[in-house]
Amino acid sequence: MTVGIARLKITLDDVKPVVLRRVDVPFDIKLDRLHLTIQAAMGWTNSHLYELRAGDVGWSTPYPDADWGVGEFLDARKARLTDILEDVGLKNLTYLYDFGDGWEHSIKVERLIDPEPGALYPRLIEVSGRCPPEDCGGPWGYAELLEAIKDPTHERHAELTEWIGDDFDPDADEAEWLTTEVAALAKKWSRKPAGKRAKRS
Repeated sequence: MTVGIARLKITLDDVKPVVLRRVDVPFDIKLDRLHLTIQAAMGWTNSHLYELRAGDVGWSTPYPDADWGVGEFLDARKARLTDILEDVGLKNLTYLYDFGDGWEHSIKVERLIDPEPGALYPRLIEVSGRCPPEDCGGPWGYAELLEAIKDPTHERHAELTEWIGDDFDPDADEAEWLTTEVAALAKKWSRKPAGKRAKRS
């Protein structure tokens, strides 16, 4: 049976310039892999905790050293995107990355399509806007960062310019690099596990 493809529109909330991605993923992708796909597509570094949420149900990957209780989330490794759509009945998800900075993403399942012959998934198909730098204080901290580096008279101009570097451009979408990162996941996940060698007759 051929697995259908879900086209997802992922928007980083409360951030300007707009940061948006469209990505095609297998409809039955496991949620821990969806998390990794979002990380690669956005340009995050996967160095903080996350939660995928549909309605009042949340999923994450259990981490033994995390300071939140495992009971707060369902195991993302044991659920698939199709489960959410069929069981919860929603086509909109929320993805929260870095509980401290609070980067919230709106995910909309735009449509289901047939896979292209020979194509590997997930596949990044649209990139708009650059991902903010990690640990800059969430959407509000990012807004202050952009304001400060553009304005030499801003009280934090020197501090934040030194922290982020002189060449940071919020409009540079880095599409080529992000597409390569997502394609690397697709290639890795498409590999079949090495089975036992066939017996010679």
